[in-house]
Amino acid sequence: MMKLLMSWDIKPGREQAYFEFVVREFAPGLMRLGLQPTEQWYTLFGSGPQMLTGAVAEDLETMRRILASEEWHELHSKLLNYVTNYQQKVVPAARGFQL
Repeated sequence: MMKLLMSWDIKPGREQAYFEFVVREFAPGLMRLGLQPTEQWYTLFGSGPQMLTGAVAEDLETMRRILASEEWHELHSKLLNYVTNYQQKVVPAARGFQL
């Protein structure tokens, strides 16, 4: 299993629209692509990214195919309307919180 780790900050004033997008489009879109969301962490206090999100795929080949797809690029582009400081990386999946 491979895990896509993503982090970002929500744009000020876009919080309500962001949360609606994540529930209605982003999470279902990840699942349609073949990524299974595993966690989403919200940083309430302190420094660091406001949101940390993980999703897994069967293997590296599947993850690469998903991230190269037009559907991923469209979903990612929509996410960027609501967030700043977006970062992502792909790592072997492990149990628990990963950075």
